[in-house]
Amino acid sequence: MEETCDVFVLGGGPAGSTAAALLAERGWKVVIADKERHPRFHIGESMLPMSTPLFERLGVRDEVEKIGMVKYGAEFVSPAHDNAVTFEFSQAWRPDYPSTYQVRRSQLDEILFRNSGRKGAQTVEECRVTDVQFPQEGDVQIAATMADGTKRSWRSRFFVDASGRDTFLSKRFRMKRRNHDHATAAMFGHFVNAKRLPGKEEGNISIFWFEHGWFWFIPLLDGQTSVGAVCNADYMKTRKTDTRQFFFDTIARCPALAERLAQAQLPGNVTATGNYSYFSDRMYGERWILVGDAWAFVDPVFSSGVLGMNSAVWGVEAVDAFLRDPARAPEALRRFERTVRSGVRNFSWFIYRMTTPAIEWLFMRPSNKMRMQDAIISLLAGDLFRGTPIDRSLRAFKVVYYLWGLLNPKSALSGWRRRRRSVKAGGLAEA
Repeated sequence: MEETCDVFVLGGGPAGSTAAALLAERGWKVVIADKERHPRFHIGESMLPMSTPLFERLGVRDEVEKIGMVKYGAEFVSPAHDNAVTFEFSQAWRPDYPSTYQVRRSQLDEILFRNSGRKGAQTVEECRVTDVQFPQEGDVQIAATMADGTKRSWRSRFFVDASGRDTFLSKRFRMKRRNHDHATAAMFGHFVNAKRLPGKEEGNISIFWFEHGWFWFIPLLDGQTSVGAVCNADYMKTRKTDTRQFFFDTIARCPALAERLAQAQLPGNVTATGNYSYFSDRMYGERWILVGDAWAFVDPVFSSGVLGMNSAVWGVEAVDAFLRDPARAPEALRRFERTVRSGVRNFSWFIYRMTTPAIEWLFMRPSNKMRMQDAIISLLAGDLFRGTPIDRSLRAFKVVYYLWGLLNPKSALSGWRRRRRSVKAGGLAEA
């Protein structure tokens, strides 16, 4: 039998579960379907402080706190500087959320998914959506296959694509585009007995620069530490060994990180993902929207959680407007896209330049003139969607960035060339 609902949400990650929970709270009949069964592995373990008000809004903060390692800031380590620099979230422009959590994404995603069910959404797992039709008249038609081969179908008034990197609708409508401003790849694994920071800083994320990119070091509550290398695409193409050995060889290129891992073991596998940065031409259409990674994916660490969940929050406003008063829907959808694009754009400018000499130099010599440091910490906290007035200070930081390039032309040109080579290599790998 064909089932019916007001909203069908494809994908049970943070974005999809947030959308399903908030729409169900508003009284709509919601179905959320995931192709896997929770808990399931996902990378993106380092939350940002602006995730916390979203957890509060969803009523899951206490649950998240129980599985999370408290994170008060981010440490940056450069081979060109003797001392590390730590940015504490308590120094942000608006320091009302001075901490956040490092989490196992399998646990976090299950908490959010189950919460959408408690809010009233119908949760369906091991359900692979195979087709979606948008007829000119009538409801959206969804066809799916369950793990046991059973066929199911729904009719829905609206379709929310939160399919993550599967990018279901984006591929279907041929809207997915490789990000020509960013071409990196990642390798990661989970270590035991890694050397962590002492005391209160134990849960902080550490970022280590090295000649071909940067590493993340994310302590988790269960004693394991997530370590990953985000590398230029041209460096990844130099691999001559298996992925595990190449990962260890890459760690050896970063002495500060290698020292932290000197007594550590890697009991599991090393996972690699290539040229992952992409975006879609559109964020919405007739009776559908894209939220979270279904629209764009920028980075496995800095954009985790907060960008996807906020896109879902703004998407919910648009979907609710469509269902209650279709005349209000066009403006609500435009506002949804404008807000999300603006937040991602501000974040992306820094992500694209994380490996440049100028960013490394400026981060390791922070200045709070024109409140630039306050604004950068707010950016690192994910404070991009609630009107905090950091834009002017971020523009000042960008001016300083470009001035540094003018004053250090050899280093700036070298960084630019390296970045362009990586983008080109990423495009060749994709082809």
